[in-house]
Amino acid sequence: MDTIYNELQKFGFSQYECQAYVGLLKKSPVTGYEVSKRSGVPRSMIYQVLAKLMDKGAVYQVPSDPVTYAPLAAKELISRLRNDFEESFEYLEKSLAALETEQEVDVIHRISSDGRVISEMVAMIGRAKEELWLSVWEPQISFIKNAVDNRVKDGLHVFSILFGAPGIKLGATTHHNYMAPEVAEERMSGRLTIISRDNEEVLIANFAPGKAAWAVKTQDPALVLVAMEYIRHDLMFAELAEEVGPQKAEALWINNPNLFHVVTGKRFK
Repeated sequence: MDTIYNELQKFGFSQYECQAYVGLLKKSPVTGYEVSKRSGVPRSMIYQVLAKLMDKGAVYQVPSDPVTYAPLAAKELISRLRNDFEESFEYLEKSLAALETEQEVDVIHRISSDGRVISEMVAMIGRAKEELWLSVWEPQISFIKNAVDNRVKDGLHVFSILFGAPGIKLGATTHHNYMAPEVAEERMSGRLTIISRDNEEVLIANFAPGKAAWAVKTQDPALVLVAMEYIRHDLMFAELAEEVGPQKAEALWINNPNLFHVVTGKRFK
């Protein structure tokens, strides 16, 4: 019986209300005195308890002399509770989601470990509705390629710049060939990886050999804009470098102290 009481209490019934309702299920209609006697609810409290049960629609009065009480059928009570709670869940789901959306824009989620970062990359690819922008390194491409290829088949616009992985395509693809990938990897202490969707959300990750990957995910407009501009500029420079040739592209910065510092992150010697 205690288990039944515990379950009813999850739906807002007090211990005494549980005892009175179950007592009426066993025998009804009966007077308040009889409910108290059979259920163990103190006589001083029984009418208060019955009043609360009537407010809940779990008990009703039977016109008689003296007044007696009867329970709502168990199946009907369960059905009513289920409907009430479903309505509550639906209301809370919509209302809380709306509040969450209002504050989520500026939230920055931090993600760690290679597996979790990759999983979030795949999930973001799946959430894209209109377009997807990628800056990805060769070791991570195999983990997301199927997801990207499927979205391309869906008609999604995908633009990517890839470090390494010659011959690989991820949507409209540009290969970062105007400098050795090792130069960028050393400057950034890892492989900076970016996925942006719909100009609304961005994931910025860093994969470094021998270290756990980390990432941040956000819908903050400022960070989305910065990440998008990074990919756009990198993509355009890679295309220009391809047009003029890698030697001329390298000659542009290799002996220029300021540009050498910009490209490598090191002082020119």
